[in-house]
Amino acid sequence: MPRLATTKMSSKGQIVIPEEVRKRLGLKPGSQFVVVGNKDVVILKAISPPSMKEFDDLIAEARRQAKQIRMKRSDITAAISKVRGR
Repeated sequence: MPRLATTKMSSKGQIVIPEEVRKRLGLKPGSQFVVVGNKDVVILKAISPPSMKEFDDLIAEARRQAKQIRMKRSDITAAISKVRGR
């Protein structure tokens, strides 16, 4: 079972993640998080960019799905233009 720890927020809105938690989760300076807040609950979810292998797998799957639905490069260009308001 995870150990509980307490921390305080500074006047600048910063919090310290206790050392034991940082070590257990392998958190390093510069680690990035998604922050979700609802009522009195704040959740920090550590995020990291995918490895090159994971990225290659993601791209391959996207290409496979695009090919399966017969998506064209012009479809992508049109979608980008629509989002950009052009």
